[in-house]
Amino acid sequence: MTAIKFLNMKLSVYYRFIAVVFAGVLLASCSASSEKGDKPAQLKKLKTEQAELTAKISKLQAEIDKEDPSAVKVKSKEVNVTEVKPRSFDYFVQTQGSVESENNILVSPKASGVITDVYVKEGQSVSKGQVLAQIDNSVLSRSVEGTKSQLALSTTVYNRQKNLWDQKIGTEVQFLQAKTNKESLERQLESIEQQLDMFRIKSPISGTVDELNVKVGESLSMGLPAARIINENDLKITARISEAYVTEIKKGNKVIVSVPELKKDIVANVTFVAKNIDPLSRTFNVEIKLPTLPELRPNMTATVKVVFETIPSALVVPINVIQSLNNEKLLYVAEKKGNQTIAKKKVVTIDGVYGNLAHVEGLQSGDKIITIGYEGLNDGDYIQL
Repeated sequence: MTAIKFLNMKLSVYYRFIAVVFAGVLLASCSASSEKGDKPAQLKKLKTEQAELTAKISKLQAEIDKEDPSAVKVKSKEVNVTEVKPRSFDYFVQTQGSVESENNILVSPKASGVITDVYVKEGQSVSKGQVLAQIDNSVLSRSVEGTKSQLALSTTVYNRQKNLWDQKIGTEVQFLQAKTNKESLERQLESIEQQLDMFRIKSPISGTVDELNVKVGESLSMGLPAARIINENDLKITARISEAYVTEIKKGNKVIVSVPELKKDIVANVTFVAKNIDPLSRTFNVEIKLPTLPELRPNMTATVKVVFETIPSALVVPINVIQSLNNEKLLYVAEKKGNQTIAKKKVVTIDGVYGNLAHVEGLQSGDKIITIGYEGLNDGDYIQL
């Protein structure tokens, strides 16, 4: 039998002895409840015996610990750890943007008058040049009919004068007058037809009728908006960025667009960077071309992250685990010490913070950083994973 087993057996015997003693005391106290004079003496005796037993137990425990160091129990704190591995890390600037259509056009009439016909409805797709509504043009229409009659007569006269002139009959003046009258009426008819076209409200682009502000019988003045046409296949985001990044942001930079209503990210690229700096806000404008998505709508708001540098192999940790102490940035990692695990302090340098992550130097790939339970830790404290 080894010494350790012998000591453990001795300790077990003492524990049993204590139990027997306390049981005897309990029985004695019950049987002698009427003997009030003996109680103080009994209490003193029990306390003496308890002190002697406690001292013997402590001595035996010390002997066991000396024989078997692995049996030492230390007070440790439970923590969670995350292993650090190299990963790609983006340096970006974040701002707010708004979805806009490259072709979001308010259509206005070129003439005033009463609406006689409306040919489209809201939400309807239209093509470039399609007539949306008609303004009353009855006066001009009658003028066209009269001008056409005059032109027909003038054309007949001109043809006859030309035939005579070709035969050297008549004067040149008569021929020239007939020709001039005909050409003048042709130009007049062309002008009237152009005026008639001004009474037709046409779509300048292909797209969708988003708004329609006219009804049959309403009077519409020239220049007032009659409809809004939007081409949803040609959307972009406009955003403003601080001039501090004017040398970093370039055309072609990767952009991560987050639209709350879509609940997903869209990866795109910067398509335009303004040269002008706004003197009031000290910002410059950027535009990002968006892919065609049926869920996107003009005037939606979005969070825009413009990536201006990517580190392909970086060590990244949550920013909240980094603590400041004596002008140093530090965090704790879990390390083995014999059969125990301890918290080891690591001083780090922060190269950049983006979102809730920090790109740091001072760690090694494979380090297990303490992410939960790091509060109140000291260098060398025992921990449990």
